[in-house]
Amino acid sequence: MTQISPVLERLRGGLIASAQAYPGEPMRDPRTMDEVAQACVAGGAVGVRAQGLADLALITQHVDVPVIGLWKDGHDGVFITPTLTHAIAVAATGVEIVAIDATRRPRPDGLTFAQTVAGLKEARPGILVMADCGSLEDARTAQDAGADVLGTTLAGYTGERPKTDGPDVELIDQVAAIAQVPLVVEGRVHTPAQAALAIEHGAFAVVVGTAITHPTTITSWFVDAVRGA
Repeated sequence: MTQISPVLERLRGGLIASAQAYPGEPMRDPRTMDEVAQACVAGGAVGVRAQGLADLALITQHVDVPVIGLWKDGHDGVFITPTLTHAIAVAATGVEIVAIDATRRPRPDGLTFAQTVAGLKEARPGILVMADCGSLEDARTAQDAGADVLGTTLAGYTGERPKTDGPDVELIDQVAAIAQVPLVVEGRVHTPAQAALAIEHGAFAVVVGTAITHPTTITSWFVDAVRGA
């Protein structure tokens, strides 16, 4: 593995809490997400992943852990920090790491992922990039493009991998075998046991979002269980 930055070392072996709410939901407010992020850090989260410029501007002021920032724009195709302009704006909020869709799909601005990474690092020296991947080939190309972190964020959402019930352990194993940079497992990690399993299979750190920070979904799990009893 290549030399790891001090920022990433702070994430090693830990839990990163993803604090995001969807448009139209009661918690879709930057102040609320800021408070959720702070609560997660109080519980031991070593990092926070969040989206939206307003959310990030607040969260970076109030937590003392690395923040992974992104900007979701739209719902289809490449929408996680989809362009270089988005990436530069996210970096300007003060986050240490910018998460970018690293799939091999066409990007709205016509740039490749490699060109986006290069442009961002030229504009914001020292910024780190998390590559949100959906397959082993995404991870390979992202690593070659200069990503500092490989994530399994998009596994099951791009058509290249099945949408597993829980984290995609097969993909985790595949990426761990080729990774020269930290592997952060993200996506459908719904229990402490699944988070531990990800670490056992080679994850450098684990992102958990819905199971910690999305009460609407968590409530629905309990409702379904009670109704089915």
